[in-house]
Order: sequence, then C-alpha cells, then structure tokens
Amino acid sequence: MPHDFCEREDEVLDKEFKVLDKGFVRLVDYMGTDSRVVQSARVSYADGTKTIREDAGLIDYLLRMGHSSPFEQVVFTFHMKLPLFASRQMIRHRTGRLNEISGRYSVMKNEAYVPSRDRVCKQYTDNKQGSGDKFDDITSMLAVKDFKEESEAAFCCYQEYIDSGMARELARINLPLSTYTEWYWQFDLNNLMKFLYLRLDSHAQWEIRQYAEAMYNIVKVICPLTMKSFENHMLNGVRLSGKEKEAIFEALSDRQGWSSEALNLTDKERINLLSKFTQE
Repeated sequence: MPHDFCEREDEVLDKEFKVLDKGFVRLVDYMGTDSRVVQSARVSYADGTKTIREDAGLIDYLLRMGHSSPFEQVVFTFHMKLPLFASRQMIRHRTGRLNEISGRYSVMKNEAYVPSRDRVCKQYTDNKQGSGDKFDDITSMLAVKDFKEESEAAFCCYQEYIDSGMARELARINLPLSTYTEWYWQFDLNNLMKFLYLRLDSHAQWEIRQYAEAMYNIVKVICPLTMKSFENHMLNGVRLSGKEKEAIFEALSDRQGWSSEALNLTDKERINLLSKFTQE
C-alpha cells in the first residue's frame, strides 16, 4: 500500500486540545486515513482508482455490516493528561495500548482536578452511577472549596514525605483520585470507535465524555468518511431486541409505511432497512 496521510493533519497533529481544568488530548501520531480502510478492504495497491463517493459507500457498507478488520489498519496514538479516576475507567478498554507516567519513578506534580460549581450534582435517583440535579449555589461553592483544599492538603503531605527521603512508591499512596496523570494511548480505528461509542453516550461520566469528544473531533479530521458512518450506524443508531424488531415489523407489515418518502430514506436506505427485517 502507498503511504497514506491526511492533508488536514496540521489542524490536529501535535496540538494540545484543552480538556477539563488542567488536562488535554494531543494526537502524537497516526497511521492511515479513510483511504487505508478502503485499500485494505479492496486489497489493492492502486490509489485514486475510485471516487470519494464510492469510497464513502464502501466504508459505510463495512461499518453497517460489521466488517471491522479494514478499520484495524488505521492507528492513532494520543498523549493525554487526565485525572486518575477518569483514567481508571478508560483503561477498562483493554484493546488500547498505553504507557503511563509512574509515581514510583517520578515525583507527581501538584495538579488535581477541581470541578466547577456547575458540575457539583446530586446522585441520580434512577441510575446508581450517574449525576442528577445540581446543588444550590452555596452548597456547590463550599464543595468546590473543599475539593481544592483537601487535594492541596494531600499534596502537602506527599511533598513532605518526598522531602524526608521516603520512597516515592510509598509517598504517593494517599494522593487523591483527582490527581492528574499522563499517558500515551494507542488505538486502532476499530477499537477506538468502540471506545467512542460507549464514552460519548450520555450515560458515561461527564469528565470522561469531555476526553472522548476531544478524541472524536481529532479523528473526524483524519478519517471524515469513517466518522460520518460511525455517527449514523453507531453513535446515533439503536440496537433492537428480537421482540422490538418483531414489534416494528408488525407495525409496518401493512406496507403503508414502507415508502421511501414516508420513512425519509433514500431507496438504498429503504432496501437496507427492509433487509434487516427479512434476512434469515
């Protein structure tokens, strides 16, 4: 395959995109673009033999049908600065390859995430892991003040331990989860889309969504055709159970709702929709 690069890479490559109060996402390097997905799928060395429209159609077909291996040919490497509590959730996506700063070898910087007053929310009553309504201004102000003072106190003790000669691997143990860490995180495009699908969801923690959105906006510059299909089929799509599929089919079985105009679909999209209900 020929070398594949994005003409718009200067917009995102090696630039820090601010996230939260002290964090960032930076694209360190990438390998391949939409063209690499297409070339891999066609197993062809030719470049420019198809139109952009045909390339977009092939990418859309691959994503819609779940043919993921061509997307694995594209790779992104990010440098990220993020709070520990966010990194420990994101690291659950085990398909990413990473190298993180070590508190055993390095002295941790006195940097902790302090949420804004607007971010101080009550526990969501219908979701054990989500945030609900905001607190009143006074309660929020006091909470932010406490967050800041508590992290500063923890770092003060940490620095005293370091200055006394205590081993770094022990001195760090009481640092808060709000402490900022840094890592290099590498994903192939297929697994990156899986990460974005979950972490751009409204149910994901707000802080993590901010990092996912930054990564998403970077990837859109490098792979615009793939991200357009990702938006349609994954990000804005829905998954149906067997019963849900049957219910929709029954509701439309009189054929009155099958016209492309009524469904606001192109003829090809209408055929694809029908195939989902009729395929064995």
